[in-house]
Amino acid sequence: MTYEEIMQKLEELGSDQTKRIYMNHGAKEPFFGVKVGDLKKLVKHVKKDHELALKLYESNNHDAMYLAGLSVNPKLMTKETLQDWAEKAYWYMPAEYTVAQVAAESDYALELAREWIESEDEMVSVCGWSTYSNYVSITPNDKVDVSEIRALLTKVKNTIHEEKNRVRYVMNGFVISVGSYVPELNEEAKIVAEHIGKVHVDVGNTACKVPLAKEYIEKVESKGRVGVKRKTCIC
Repeated sequence: MTYEEIMQKLEELGSDQTKRIYMNHGAKEPFFGVKVGDLKKLVKHVKKDHELALKLYESNNHDAMYLAGLSVNPKLMTKETLQDWAEKAYWYMPAEYTVAQVAAESDYALELAREWIESEDEMVSVCGWSTYSNYVSITPNDKVDVSEIRALLTKVKNTIHEEKNRVRYVMNGFVISVGSYVPELNEEAKIVAEHIGKVHVDVGNTACKVPLAKEYIEKVESKGRVGVKRKTCIC
């Protein structure tokens, strides 16, 4: 399918109800309001065309941007393109999911996660923490830097409640990811989770809640799944 055909299909799949939901969460025009499940049905039409996926992201249309993230080959992404994607991720859905998941599977995962975490731009920092969380979820434990992750846990413990709104959410998610996917740091993650307690995030006009990190990690433990990695974090 061509770019024009994909955009036409997205418009057909959009709904006012989904559009209202996304707007409540922070999405802005232009977009059609396509459910993620429907976007996934279009991946087969984009997946083999890397340039088409890049063009979809450049549209600044949320639905097309999310489809691009589902379809693009992370190993073909340059650092410059990923940086551009992060700068254009103006609300949490593309930042936490689209950009972070693609970056986590790219050759620049740690390099960019480290840079982005330190950014003063809220959504770029969100990209950073979420990239690292996703990286941890798919990377064998003998390949992760335990000392660096431990230092980041300490950073979360000491600063989370003073961070920008959505950064607090992904920092909490980072603790959950470490406790769930890195057995060596499971106990330390739970200690940090207990220390930070309930994390307050303004989720706007939505019913979303911030999970309690310690409870979440304990649920993963109860299922015997600590350290069980995902094959892919793109979803």
